Amino acid sequence: MSLDEVGITAEDLKNQYKYTQEIVTDSKGRIKATSWQATPGLFAYRRSIAKDVLGTDDPDKVQEMLSNWDKFNEVAAKMKEKGYTMLSGYDDAYRTFSNNVSGPWVQNGKVVVDPNLMKWVDQTKEFTDKGYNNKTSLWSAEWGADQGPNGKTFGFFYSTWGINFTLMDYSLADAEGPKEVGNGIYGDWAVCYGPEPFYWGGTWICAARGTDNIATIRDIMYTMTCDKATMKRITEEVADYTNHREAMNEIAKSDYSFDFLGGQNHIALFTEVADKIDMSNTSPYDQGCNEEFQKALKDYFDGNVTKEQALQNFYNNIKVKYPELVTE
Repeated sequence: MSLDEVGITAEDLKNQYKYTQEIVTDSKGRIKATSWQATPGLFAYRRSIAKDVLGTDDPDKVQEMLSNWDKFNEVAAKMKEKGYTMLSGYDDAYRTFSNNVSGPWVQNGKVVVDPNLMKWVDQTKEFTDKGYNNKTSLWSAEWGADQGPNGKTFGFFYSTWGINFTLMDYSLADAEGPKEVGNGIYGDWAVCYGPEPFYWGGTWICAARGTDNIATIRDIMYTMTCDKATMKRITEEVADYTNHREAMNEIAKSDYSFDFLGGQNHIALFTEVADKIDMSNTSPYDQGCNEEFQKALKDYFDGNVTKEQALQNFYNNIKVKYPELVTE
């Protein structure tokens, strides 16, 4: 059901980040779901490694050294010299490129590989060949280990949930122990903006047509995604970033701090990125195209096929997944 059918009004939604509504707006302009999350991304890095290689762990100074891709690559070389990897694997930087493309995956029925995605391909191949990454894949055990106490990887591109849930859990030496400084590398992290703004993920609540619980659904939707007090409480209790601009701005300007990030107020950085998220190039084909593109290019990074063959394999796989699309 659309939100107006449930009883959620434009006034209720006025403080939400627009991109979270655009993602779930159909071709007739109807908003079909609502989210309690906004998921802007940052670059999370190890403070101890930053001090060792860069001489400082100050987020503002580290950001200056990572403010564009040329500088990012220069730091990667320095990391290698000191025995660290800049990134863990092939997929880590992908969303910073795929979220900043010049056009959608499918244009007039044809699959178009954006030049920005090819920049990711070339950078990742260079990082792989020069040993700037550990050749891991997203969600693999090796990728997780690089975020742990014995990891030698400088940083990870993560959105909101990735920092307070995924990265935090990986950082613990004792998974069952307290989440506090002293357990593994808890507290040895910080965040900065990185080379480009991006977002990653999100979760939406939908109402099933035919329900006889509209009043309850409306209450859940409003409380969980529109109510300012609830939004602030979620952030203050679990350090997640919620979908309420006014609530997040208040926390950003407060003395809020997150001990996992060495006392940093990461909400302040997220508010800056959240307003830059652009969904104008999204399409219904994004998930399938992104997944197949990363999968096909991994063979190239591993040295099993040429770049041209990897791209052809991508086109072949896309034709199987979406027979209606033109790839040549």
